[in-house]
Amino acid sequence: MTPNTLKSEIAATAAALVVEEGLEYGPAKRRAVKQMALPARTELPDNDALEDAVRDYIELFCADTQPMELAALRELALVWMQRMAAFRPYLTGAVWHGTATRLSDIYIQLFCDDPKSAEIALIEHNVDYEPRTVKGFTGGDVEALSLSSLCKPLNETVGVHLMVYDHDDLRGALRPDAKGRTPRGDIAAVQKLLPVLTETGK
Repeated sequence: MTPNTLKSEIAATAAALVVEEGLEYGPAKRRAVKQMALPARTELPDNDALEDAVRDYIELFCADTQPMELAALRELALVWMQRMAAFRPYLTGAVWHGTATRLSDIYIQLFCDDPKSAEIALIEHNVDYEPRTVKGFTGGDVEALSLSSLCKPLNETVGVHLMVYDHDDLRGALRPDAKGRTPRGDIAAVQKLLPVLTETGK
């Protein structure tokens, strides 16, 4: 088996874990290697290849359900972006790129003049959250404020992660990614992704 074929098989196995179990890309790739009984040091597919495999999996197995689930998650993301509008929120990850399912978490990046201001806003609104440190898109560590939010259309509690960046980080944040796409979107961009509700029966 060629290295590229093996990477494709790992990506396909990992894609099923992402969609069916809600795993993040890193853990899904590592679990796929274990499931396939491959050496721990096996070269892994990159995230773009895994995202392509996730899209293929959704098209094959979830085409009937995924669009509604994605729309529900985008609507919930918009609710939180509007609540945190003072902190320049941008949606990113699977909910932004369109590969999210009911098990996916929502990732919103905030670009704050004062890094503590977003946390203070959650405290003032009595929102239960858990602060933690994660690796940000700039390569350094950033604070993530993680909370749970009920998504009524899905009847699921969804993880919402607010990543707190410095306002200056926004400068390079909108450069196209390797696929030429905008890697994140603001409130107006997310609103454009939501299906237009039309009145029927009139």
